[in-house]
Amino acid sequence: MSIPTADSAAGQAVKAADRAHVFHSWSAQALIDPLAVAGAEGSYFWDYEGNRYLDFSSQLVNTNIGHQHPKVVAAIQEQAAKLCTIAPGFAVEARSEAARLIAERTPGDLDKIFFTNGGAEAVENAIRMARLHTGRQKIMSTYRSYHGATANAIALTGDPRRWANETGVSGIVHFWGPYAYRSPFHSENEAQECERALAHLEETIAFEGPHTVAAVILETVVGTAGVLVPPAGYLAGVREICDRYGIVFILDEVMAGFGRTGEWFAADNWGVVPDLLTFAKGVNSGYVPLGGVAISPAIAATFAERPFPGGLTYSGHPLACASAVATINAMAEEGIVENAKRIGEDVLGPGLRELAERHPSIGEVRGLGVFWALDLVKNRETREPLVPYNAAGAANAPMAELAAACKQRGLWPFVNMNRFHVVPPCTVTEEEAKTGLAVLDEVLSLTDAHTV
Repeated sequence: MSIPTADSAAGQAVKAADRAHVFHSWSAQALIDPLAVAGAEGSYFWDYEGNRYLDFSSQLVNTNIGHQHPKVVAAIQEQAAKLCTIAPGFAVEARSEAARLIAERTPGDLDKIFFTNGGAEAVENAIRMARLHTGRQKIMSTYRSYHGATANAIALTGDPRRWANETGVSGIVHFWGPYAYRSPFHSENEAQECERALAHLEETIAFEGPHTVAAVILETVVGTAGVLVPPAGYLAGVREICDRYGIVFILDEVMAGFGRTGEWFAADNWGVVPDLLTFAKGVNSGYVPLGGVAISPAIAATFAERPFPGGLTYSGHPLACASAVATINAMAEEGIVENAKRIGEDVLGPGLRELAERHPSIGEVRGLGVFWALDLVKNRETREPLVPYNAAGAANAPMAELAAACKQRGLWPFVNMNRFHVVPPCTVTEEEAKTGLAVLDEVLSLTDAHTV
């Protein structure tokens, strides 16, 4: 592990240039104070003051293989020396091999890969494929979801980031997915939640007109909106409903894929095969921007002699594909997917449930692999969230205080609304996971103080 050294002057110069010229996403520009990062390795990154942080966020839940994996860095360097870029219309080794390795691991017979530059573009193109394949326009997605920030992807998104972006003419229909802890169906258990959620979906389809619905898109495990693990039978039930009405079933695995849940793809946990599967993030841990759509034979056949009306200048970029090849091979050779599963079963799951026994502000622990969330509450009996939905400013103070306390203790958190997400790299060690849990144990006393 590299030992960070302080260089305050360099850090100040980086910060000054950032504040003068960089326009940050999802932010009120005058109200943010970005940390100047000097380097990273494995499960850690550090600033110019020499402060090191255990990355329990995997940045944006994408550095599945950890920071600066030497095999991936070397692959990017080797590809840059060989061929930095080439147009998407050519066949090149890095692109072909990346597609082959991904297709080998996707569920079922999703053997054709369309490359994009990230997850939002993958969702955009999956929607386009579904609409053209079916000749229908409507796309259905859940309220508790995030699918990206481009035009259709943000309209599909259920969380509040949609509100300022939607036009009202997108052809998007939202519905409630299963969430047994805060059931919109007043369910008493997960089996009942599954049954009622499926009935709700089918009824919504009926009222929308099945002949108008092109696709249903779900995050296999809902990510940013709460790490919501679907109840047994739900995904299979959605698959059956889609088949019955000729609707394309799309699984968004941008966050859940490539080891995050302890399987190559989250769908493997339930043996479900979608018609289209979107991916990005963990395919190469974001070392070079890359995403894509894995496509079923039936949908691929639609475009066998009919041009697909979509493309990107950097689709299947050689540097990105080379990093994906190295990432997938390293994950296989080093047992990284298996490590994520073991850490979830043996360390994070038991450890977080132990924290729940000691901290009354933890309403529910849920997750699998290295994909977990603590649902924080004011009152366990009423399940009132610790902060209101989409809270900001003073209303969000308890969560802001929690995040700040983590950073002060060298743990970089992922917090969203009333939830603390525990999402370290798939390469996280048992010792690192326990270190993070120990910090959490200490700082959760702050949220406990807000319980009644």
